[in-house]
Amino acid sequence: MCRWLAYSGSPMLLDTVLYRPEHSLINQSLRSRMGAEPTNGDGFGIGWYSADGDGTPAVFRDVGPAWNSRNLQELAAHVRSPLFFAHVRASTGSAIQQSNCHPFRHGRWLWMHNGAIAEFHRLQRDLCMAVDPALFPCIEGSTDSEVMFYLAVTFGLDQDVPGAVARMAGLVERLGKEHGVPEPLQMTVAVSDGERVWAFRYSSQGKSRTLYYSSRAETVRHLHPELPYLREVSDETRLVVSEPLGDLPGVWNELPESSYAVIPSGPDADYLPFLPEL
Repeated sequence: MCRWLAYSGSPMLLDTVLYRPEHSLINQSLRSRMGAEPTNGDGFGIGWYSADGDGTPAVFRDVGPAWNSRNLQELAAHVRSPLFFAHVRASTGSAIQQSNCHPFRHGRWLWMHNGAIAEFHRLQRDLCMAVDPALFPCIEGSTDSEVMFYLAVTFGLDQDVPGAVARMAGLVERLGKEHGVPEPLQMTVAVSDGERVWAFRYSSQGKSRTLYYSSRAETVRHLHPELPYLREVSDETRLVVSEPLGDLPGVWNELPESSYAVIPSGPDADYLPFLPEL
């Protein structure tokens, strides 16, 4: 499958997160500990919002492996952002081409996915027919992930992110059953409008790919006062990752099955339940 991370908080150089941690995403692209495959070398992408921009994210994607991309390393060392996505890809069968690399962008939205729609070739036509005809020409690649994104946009991503993703997942579940695919959906998904990040973990079989979120910054400061960079980040700074970037105790929390997190989170809960809307 794939590995990804989403960052939101104090503006930070991308390489602080992508390269410097003990088990960084670049390290995971070559030696994943928890992924379905240890190597994720079928392309990569980053998407980021500028603190003084117009709200539209920039995207850089390439088909080579992330671990030896000099262009990625150069960009990451010079781009500072308060909200960014990064994704390293292991193809589930679709072509290794730039248009199939994540994250995907539409207007102010970024989207990335780890997982698959089982037997996508059997469901693809019906799923694509459900995409708003005005949005259909925006689909550039051949992945199930991009179709999922445009279904969510079709189903009201602008108005209700959890509801739109639930309706997308519900359609996949329904069509899967109609086509004799009993467990059609496997997903961890991140989506952002430049102000917040929503991260979803769900699968039809109840055995989803791994997903973790970082503890609140004040908690991590208390646990690890020896880390100087924690003094520079806001209390709202959080990460969501396919697998932890290191082994510091108390930093990483597994997102439960069939749930989603919102960053910045509310005061009462770090995550909420998620179910497809059939």
